[in-house]
Amino acid sequence: MPTSSKPPNSQRGGRPPPAQGRGRPHHARPEKPAPDRTTPDIAPDGLPQVSLVRRGVERWQAGHPWIYRADLNGDPALAGGEVVRVTDGRGWFLGKAFYSKQSKISLRWLTFEDVAVDADFFRQRLLSADELRRRALPGEATYRVVHGEADGIPGLVVDRYGDWLSVQFLVPATEQRKALLVDLLQEQFRPRGIINRSDVGVRNLEGLTPEKGVLRGEAPGPVSFDEGLVRMRADLLEGQKTGAFLDQRENHVMAAHYAHGEALDCFSYVGGFALQLATRAKHVTAIEISESAAAQLKENAASNKLTNLDVVVANAFDFLRDAVDDGKHFDTIVLDPPSFAKNKDAIAAALRGYKEINLRAMQLLRPGGILISASCTYHVDEQGFEDMLASAAADARRRVQIIERRGAGRDHPVLLNLRETRYLKCFVLRVL
Repeated sequence: MPTSSKPPNSQRGGRPPPAQGRGRPHHARPEKPAPDRTTPDIAPDGLPQVSLVRRGVERWQAGHPWIYRADLNGDPALAGGEVVRVTDGRGWFLGKAFYSKQSKISLRWLTFEDVAVDADFFRQRLLSADELRRRALPGEATYRVVHGEADGIPGLVVDRYGDWLSVQFLVPATEQRKALLVDLLQEQFRPRGIINRSDVGVRNLEGLTPEKGVLRGEAPGPVSFDEGLVRMRADLLEGQKTGAFLDQRENHVMAAHYAHGEALDCFSYVGGFALQLATRAKHVTAIEISESAAAQLKENAASNKLTNLDVVVANAFDFLRDAVDDGKHFDTIVLDPPSFAKNKDAIAAALRGYKEINLRAMQLLRPGGILISASCTYHVDEQGFEDMLASAAADARRRVQIIERRGAGRDHPVLLNLRETRYLKCFVLRVL
């Protein structure tokens, strides 16, 4: 926990004078003018200074890296994107943070220490982030390099695909430091190209326009990388997210160990799970609603010489319902849908959607069948997701064992006190 430093020109004993004795004349104290909360104080190091109300101080000291606008002591007249000194209401130093003007999240934690937030600061954060990946995934050349707040650089996501980097700048502070961060990434990794994949809606909440393009070097076209026994391809400019779903890579490989018999993969995209299932299962049916993704899935299957995989362009909800009505059965099923809830108001509808597909899957599985069920909706936490699975099992009149509770891969660390970084849930279930 940080130690507070004394504010400049602070005085001891801020108590009011003792009350006047009875019978003595009482002289009213002159009223102090109300502080101007719209003009931020400037600290000796030249940084603007933003103070927190008590609730914000408690949140900061409890370790949460986000401070909301309602927890600021006034509305500072800042443009957004600044590094600011954070203090309590008395002016005691708490740390430094990125400031956002338009987002509900006004402050994003950078450090508890009174240190310069400069090129060396970000260089050390990048080195620390990559050191974790080298220890956790030795010899790997495809992984998430920086996972935003979890690696101490809020608003920055960097994925590595061998000789190329795919980057997202998600808040004004990283957008304004784009050139510096790209220089540091170039210095550390010497990539052949750095791709900007900041074409995400979350930038709109920050007053930023989504954008994408080549920042450095050459555009790679589709790149190839290994996942277990399978060779995958990703389009860094046109693919989803930064090119591929790297958070599920370890779960993709895990799925191959459980695959057997007739397998079904719903919401397949380009085959992260389906191709792994095909290395062990007798036959795989992959369901994907996007024709372009389905075409890429077929190409991936062909390049891996997997002839036991059929791709069906269909809505997964409709396919599952029709399969139950038709009396079909499978031995292995994977459900990896897109997020069903973009905000808290959509949680109830999301849980209904998750329950429907999981109930159908449990009805379709033969005794001893494996269900791998995932959710990337961080508004639905792990306990809520498990409760939904229990309700689906009860309605399907099936007994279900939990074999594994999993999350994102080791290159997507979870930051304690920020549950949003634990967004991915992946349950391995066995239906009796």
